[in-house]
Amino acid sequence: MICSLIPSGGLYFDENKLMNWLKNICLMLLFSGAAVAQASAHAFLDHAEPAVGGRVKQMPRHVRIWFTEPIELARSSIKVFDATGKRIDGKDLHADAKNKALLEVSLPPLTPGTYKVVWQVISVDSHATNGDFTFQLSP
Repeated sequence: MICSLIPSGGLYFDENKLMNWLKNICLMLLFSGAAVAQASAHAFLDHAEPAVGGRVKQMPRHVRIWFTEPIELARSSIKVFDATGKRIDGKDLHADAKNKALLEVSLPPLTPGTYKVVWQVISVDSHATNGDFTFQLSP
């Protein structure tokens, strides 16, 4: 592009300014793409058994949670609480041998009621996420 001035006080194009502007736009697009990739690097709850907010009639023997990414077992937890706030899970968290994005904890015999599951995980790329949900055991 050639720089040109319009003598009547009109617009002119400065090649350096135009190139800087284009470079800045490209950098913004590059960084916004990196932010999207970074955001997807966290492990979030995909689904669970018993289902999030679900109502079951048959007593579950385990709480199983599938995450969107493989989990670092040693730095993660799943805790299950009854309606009084007492922790009732077996404290035996383990990962599935074939699917590192699946964590499981055992449950004792349950009585009908509402139970709260609280989870905290570290994905294998070291990002932490946490959350909770409830399920109900119907009589």
